[in-house]
Amino acid sequence: MSSQTLHLTTASLLRTSILASLLAGVIIVLFILPAEYNLDPTGLGEKMGLTALAQETQNSAVSSTSDTDSGTQQSSGQQLITLSLAAGEDREFKVLMQQYDKLNYEWVAYGAPVYVDLHGEPAGDTTGYFESYTVATADNMKGSFTAPFAGTHGWYFNNTSSSPIEIRLALRGQYQLPATH
Repeated sequence: MSSQTLHLTTASLLRTSILASLLAGVIIVLFILPAEYNLDPTGLGEKMGLTALAQETQNSAVSSTSDTDSGTQQSSGQQLITLSLAAGEDREFKVLMQQYDKLNYEWVAYGAPVYVDLHGEPAGDTTGYFESYTVATADNMKGSFTAPFAGTHGWYFNNTSSSPIEIRLALRGQYQLPATH
């Protein structure tokens, strides 16, 4: 019986580590980003049908059981919402919250920074009153929010750039999605 000794040099360990890192990066870009996040920098994810997986996940996250008494959809867990805005387009996304309900949120704008106004409107108010909590131009924002009053609370996004953008908004907490979303 002969015994073989394996000699590893620093150079061979470094070369193997670099190769493994490169392979992991390729796997992330080609498979993980398109399938999980609908980000497809190479275009191959769409050709392989991986972006459809991410879109199905996002669509099922927004759909939930309808509450027929109030015309709303009750949230549970985390929601992922994707908004596409053309150049110069604006859009609001709001949720219904009771006073002191808590909401954790994070959004990212892909393509360009976006003007955003996080605000709320009291339930039953017909005067047009709203209260702004955050007004900024940014490409991302993360935070938590406690509703100071019952009503609709959400974001006004305005794409002031000359390019289309996509906004991905993740929500977790106590809220209801209006039936129109």
